[in-house]
Amino acid sequence: MGLEKRSVAIIGAGVSGLAACKHLLERGCRPVVFEAGDAVGGVWPSAMEGTRLQAPRHMYRYSDFPWPDSVTEMFPNQRQVADYLHAYARRFDVLDCVRLGHRVTGMEYVGVAEEEVAAWDEWAGCGEAFGSGDGEWRLTVADAEGHIEPGEGFLLSILATVLTPLRLMISKFAESYYSIPMKKHGMVPDHSFFEGMVGCMLSTTPKDHYKNLEEGIIVIKKSKTFGFCKEGVLVEGESTLVKSDIVIFGTGFNGDQNIKDMFISKYFHTIVVGSTSTATPLYRECIHPKIPQLAVIGYSDNYANVYTSELRSKWLAYFMDGGFRLPSVKAMQRDVLECEKVMKRYSREESRTPCIGLLPTWYNDRLCEDMGCNPRRKNGFFAELFESYGPDDYNDLHPK
Repeated sequence: MGLEKRSVAIIGAGVSGLAACKHLLERGCRPVVFEAGDAVGGVWPSAMEGTRLQAPRHMYRYSDFPWPDSVTEMFPNQRQVADYLHAYARRFDVLDCVRLGHRVTGMEYVGVAEEEVAAWDEWAGCGEAFGSGDGEWRLTVADAEGHIEPGEGFLLSILATVLTPLRLMISKFAESYYSIPMKKHGMVPDHSFFEGMVGCMLSTTPKDHYKNLEEGIIVIKKSKTFGFCKEGVLVEGESTLVKSDIVIFGTGFNGDQNIKDMFISKYFHTIVVGSTSTATPLYRECIHPKIPQLAVIGYSDNYANVYTSELRSKWLAYFMDGGFRLPSVKAMQRDVLECEKVMKRYSREESRTPCIGLLPTWYNDRLCEDMGCNPRRKNGFFAELFESYGPDDYNDLHPK
């Protein structure tokens, strides 16, 4: 059966969901994309004004869709990024597949007993994308008014949520240089610059940040705990309260919990993110060895995640179209552990942040090899040796 007759759901119309939909459309599949917000583009349409990219624009783009000539800034702003992503969705007819204002509140695997799923030696029972055809994902979806729609069934669901001494020397230099103003204002983190680079924890400061600190416009209070009282905020270690009219929580979100809460099944809820000391166990950062007919795109981080998500989407679409079979469950689990050992060789032992920032080209090479494509994308030996990789190198990657 061809992809055009397969029912596929994509949850989220952000950077990863748009790429996944585009590459499935190219192979004849017409997925349904559920987006809780009122626009495509993930967090970008609703991001605060003044928010900018952390990566330069030539690295933060799809390989076959360059930025428009009107965008000349090295780090485009929130509106420019949102417009770019919307233009991508319009150009490749992704918008017609998106259901805006539809939030997936739960998903349940039906048709096969959990005991049987847990005992499978092959992913989905046979190592193929759609399994034997007995099981499917039943999604619970709420519209913008909160009304629950009848559960739809889908055969496959997509959650679109080598070092050199020179690099080490550069990181030590950068750590020494940038820690001067950070030390002055008590901003030096517990991890080193190199560990931050490995764990995708580096970011640029907002415009005039240190100037605002010097002038007292911004005051930093370091504390692990805080509490509230009638007049403001009580900070641990401070004898006086911080008088506040408004408190804004900028504490981020718990991605692990968001994924766990998607599952109605206690079994999937328990195994999906692994233990507290390991990273989420995803083969090729996409497939959980023990959860059938489900893929995750964009959960592990990278400094330029657009073309990484695009390459993963190509890999996934190729797999769904019968391009290859997955290894056995045990083989995938061993591969996940080996990859984690490599990542943790250069990061803190307690770190479980899913990030491929250290070895993005090595990771991309593995996806290329799975698709039967040459991972060496450069023209010539010296270009391969000295030039960095980016979106342009994967523009002409077309697995059969």
